[in-house]
Amino acid sequence: MKKSTRVVSECRILVTGGAGFIGSWLCENLLSLGAEVTCLDNLSSGKLENIKHLIHYKNFRFLKEDIVHFKPRGFDCIIHAASLPSPEDYMKRPVEAMLPNSLGLLNCLEACREEDSMMLYTSTSEVYGDAEIIPTPEDYWGRVNPIGLRSCYDEAKRFGEALCMAYFREYDVDVRIARIFNCYGPRIDVESNYARVIPRFITQALKNEPITVHGDGKQTRSFTYITDTIDALIKMIATNSIKGKVVNIGSEEEISIIELAKLIIKLTSSSSKIVFTQARPDDPRRRRPDISKAKRLLAWEPRIKLQDGLRYTIEWFRRRS
Repeated sequence: MKKSTRVVSECRILVTGGAGFIGSWLCENLLSLGAEVTCLDNLSSGKLENIKHLIHYKNFRFLKEDIVHFKPRGFDCIIHAASLPSPEDYMKRPVEAMLPNSLGLLNCLEACREEDSMMLYTSTSEVYGDAEIIPTPEDYWGRVNPIGLRSCYDEAKRFGEALCMAYFREYDVDVRIARIFNCYGPRIDVESNYARVIPRFITQALKNEPITVHGDGKQTRSFTYITDTIDALIKMIATNSIKGKVVNIGSEEEISIIELAKLIIKLTSSSSKIVFTQARPDDPRRRRPDISKAKRLLAWEPRIKLQDGLRYTIEWFRRRS
């Protein structure tokens, strides 16, 4: 396997959704490796604040465009990360949530087909739905409600994966699919009304407000710190042998939501109390990846433990307040 720095430094890379949480970290790390990076974002959920420190790079440019209407040209690699990843957000904007992973992805794949470029598609553990096999391997087909409230995101990502594989099989496009499990860290959206669980808990804890847990809190997730996720995604670009492969990117450290709430209260020295609210529809009961494939193909596994990653994230939240 070639080293990431040597491969990436030769690439002109488009990052769709590049002003978002994961996208902005990708842009930053790709630039540090010497790549020429174009960040495309319509700012429907991304923020200019996330990329303002990158503007001075001579090999960086920002395009305020919607990938649904944009036709990419002149890239060696396209990383398609544009999406609405927050459950409350995509439930309120279901049509908008489906378009980046259908029409937007089609635009990207057509560009890759015409210009013989590489496509890294950032998919999600949501394609597994309420999985019956834990840890969940890549060959598990999923258990998803195709018409439920979460389907606008789940099924859009599943369609996106199918479209990528169709282009791989029919046109030999070099596609790689990363199924990203819950990811957290600095730059995760603090101000959104629809914040995901870790930023919501941290914000509430720092204000000594009640910690709101959906359902009974016994549902589990596996959280990966952002730098580990980015390291895996860059390895997926750099590794020559994974054309047409699907790889889980996540942590094997599974924790219940109620225990997560207690841990954040402890780490913030908060006086917050835990309160329970109505369970979200079709909320998976457990989520933990089988990452043996990532270990084998990418020589990757997470290095940051949950407690450490939460401390880094809490400190970032404190600096912003």
